[in-house]
Amino acid sequence: MINIAHVSETVGKYSELAARLALLANGWTVHQAETDEAYDILARDPLTGDYAKIQVKTVRQRMDRGGDLVVYAKKGNGTTYDLSEADYIVGVWVAEAGPRVFMFENRLQGEYWSREASASERWVELSLTLDREVIAAA
Repeated sequence: MINIAHVSETVGKYSELAARLALLANGWTVHQAETDEAYDILARDPLTGDYAKIQVKTVRQRMDRGGDLVVYAKKGNGTTYDLSEADYIVGVWVAEAGPRVFMFENRLQGEYWSREASASERWVELSLTLDREVIAAA
């Protein structure tokens, strides 16, 4: 029998690695903290040079809600992330064809919803394909 905490930890690490890969592929400089921080990733925006604190969450598909996608953006204690803890939320949807990575501003909400068909319009979808032009311009 698989330990549930282990499965949850594995999915969380997978989502964080997919988020890091997507950010790198899109020209972001990704940093890794040696100490535990409120955010998962500290990254530098390739366009502005500004640093951003990013919280990574796994996207869930709610079949009981017509297949809508939801990102639960709450800390372990049930509170939302304030702006000192996360500038952006990155949601990773572990789909059958491979992960899809979405990024959006932290609007201090506990849940972010989208229909599957409009997710890439409502949220910014980050490609996992390396964009050499963006990297060369950075």
